[in-house]
Amino acid sequence: MFSSQSGDELPNFLGWDYFIKKSSHAIGYGLLALSFLHFFQYDKKRYWLAWLMAVAYSTTDEFHQSFVAGRSASVYDVVVFDNLGALILLWLHFNFWRKDEKENNQT
Repeated sequence: MFSSQSGDELPNFLGWDYFIKKSSHAIGYGLLALSFLHFFQYDKKRYWLAWLMAVAYSTTDEFHQSFVAGRSASVYDVVVFDNLGALILLWLHFNFWRKDEKENNQT
């Protein structure tokens, strides 16, 4: 939704603007990666594919933004914020949440 809005339509969070927008990138693409992982039924061998699909979607979304007035595509957003958001949430799931799911399924 936000990627199709022109630069003038986006909210401005004053001093927190950069932090909020970049954190939103990381959280959003991290959640997207977890959604893809859920689609793959949390298969341990498919974490890389969930990450790849999230980053691929991020790339196409940035490309789309290059056609929106007042917006530009940013490789930096894809490589740093979107990529790291997906990696961090998948890593957290693999190392912490996955264990909780196994314990819950055994009871």
